[in-house]
Amino acid sequence: MGTRRMVDAAMRPVLVFPGQGAQAVGMGRDLAEALPEVRDLFEQADALLGIPLTQAMFEGPEAALVDTAVQQPALVLMSLAVLKAVEIKQGRPLEMAAAAGLSLGEYAALASVGALTFESAIRLVRRRGQLMQEAAQQVAGGMAVVLGLDEAKASAACAQAAQDSGGVVSPCNFNGGGQIVIGGAGPALARAMELCKAAGARRAMKLPVSGAFHTALMEPAARQFREVLAQTRFERGRVPVYANVSAQPVQEPDEIRESLERQLTSPVRWEQTIQNLVAAGHTRFLELGAGTTLTNLIRRIAPDAQIRNVGTWAEVQAFAG
Repeated sequence: MGTRRMVDAAMRPVLVFPGQGAQAVGMGRDLAEALPEVRDLFEQADALLGIPLTQAMFEGPEAALVDTAVQQPALVLMSLAVLKAVEIKQGRPLEMAAAAGLSLGEYAALASVGALTFESAIRLVRRRGQLMQEAAQQVAGGMAVVLGLDEAKASAACAQAAQDSGGVVSPCNFNGGGQIVIGGAGPALARAMELCKAAGARRAMKLPVSGAFHTALMEPAARQFREVLAQTRFERGRVPVYANVSAQPVQEPDEIRESLERQLTSPVRWEQTIQNLVAAGHTRFLELGAGTTLTNLIRRIAPDAQIRNVGTWAEVQAFAG
């Protein structure tokens, strides 16, 4: 790549998209009220899935958005609605150097670079949520956030807990800033939390989720989802998406499919993803979607990076003029 092209790429932002836990009742309503094209996007999602997704997002109740089979398409829809609103407001496509998403957010990232159509992304995450929910019902499990422990010690605690309990438990998310999420079967998870605290963790706290996502307990979901991915058309991305499972750029359809399948049973390497993006010369990040989770994480991982979040109509107007 020539010097000028490298500089141009560094000036364009990396788009980042949040995952589960960022949802809030009312998200997206102001965007739909402001722009007919965005309202059409919400109505299209409702028709695609045959469920009142927009109603759950705009009006709740909150319990409806806790359901992972609803929460997953809702959050991807929200991110893509924000992206569309920005592009309409500024009157041109939003240029980007690369994209990434936390867990579920990877699907919004893939849609943003043209690797997935809007329709395919919404259908995929709806099915992904259903299969993950079914897998979670097979074995009672959960997840916990561990603060102040490094990867090696957290991984060792999980390995020891699995040996002690005979159950599955492993790291699920390396989020950065001293935050690691672990997950597994009930007794194994409880033991791992004890061992993390003994190893020096400041805190180990259960999360309000119904399953051990990104662990081997999601293997039944991964097997079925493999067939769904095989039947879905992917295109080469206009720019790379940094995959959760490897923290490396992917762009070709086959490597995208493989990454998405592995993602269900592998830890999300978010800290390494941001570190690799910065090492590649990317220092500008733009979070699109609900909440500010990624903005806060990126500030801890890469304090010198520029990061901005856009998730409301007021923020769209301020960003796009």
